[in-house]
Amino acid sequence: MHHELHTEIDIDAAPETVWQVLIDLDGWADWNPFITSSVGTAEVGETLINRMEPPGGKAITFKPQVTSVEDAKTFEWLGKLGFSGVFDGRHRFDLEATPTGTKLTQSETLDGILVRVVRRSLDTNTRAGFEAMNAALKAEAEAATAG
Repeated sequence: MHHELHTEIDIDAAPETVWQVLIDLDGWADWNPFITSSVGTAEVGETLINRMEPPGGKAITFKPQVTSVEDAKTFEWLGKLGFSGVFDGRHRFDLEATPTGTKLTQSETLDGILVRVVRRSLDTNTRAGFEAMNAALKAEAEAATAG
């Protein structure tokens, strides 16, 4: 089973400012309501330890591997539940410069036999978590620009 989630938000801050907030993983505990902690570094090949608390869902800790980092443009990781093919999630943040700042796209491509079972939760709780994180990142980056 294959499923995709996709959210976007416009941020009134330069991509470089948004990027600095996004890759400061230690700082996520201060502003991020969805992934409430992340330990590690945003470098390809690194393994992160992320604590996700989706609205209305059960908190989970997972250990994805960073698969892509392009300065002020892309940050991506791949997480797996158990072994490959059970529940794999490729989570991605894309930053695009706009005339007023940055368009942030947060997306996830999910594959595996458990995707069908949790699809409703993905479309509600997980999507709400993406949107909450987007709004919080927007507020943090815009505050950094104003400050």
